[in-house]
Amino acid sequence: MSTTLHWLQTTLIKDYGLNADQLTPEASLEELGVDSLGVMELFFAVEDAFQISVPQEQVALISIGDVADYIDRLIATQHPKQDAQHSPEDAIS
Repeated sequence: MSTTLHWLQTTLIKDYGLNADQLTPEASLEELGVDSLGVMELFFAVEDAFQISVPQEQVALISIGDVADYIDRLIATQHPKQDAQHSPEDAIS
């Protein structure tokens, strides 16, 4: 499991009160009750945790796995020397 996916699952449990059993990579954000405002708030946390900038453009992100992959791509683009699968350990807390 990628560190990014684990961080995302941990954040959704802690900040959104979601159940860990629901948070599979295939889980739909909509079905979990994470609306567009929730996604925006999540991306503020992503920017802080991973030291990246999330572009303003809309991206189709349906599942938790989609979000983790998107974060990994942003990390790879913005921090090419850092392996996206090994995000900063302090991002998981």
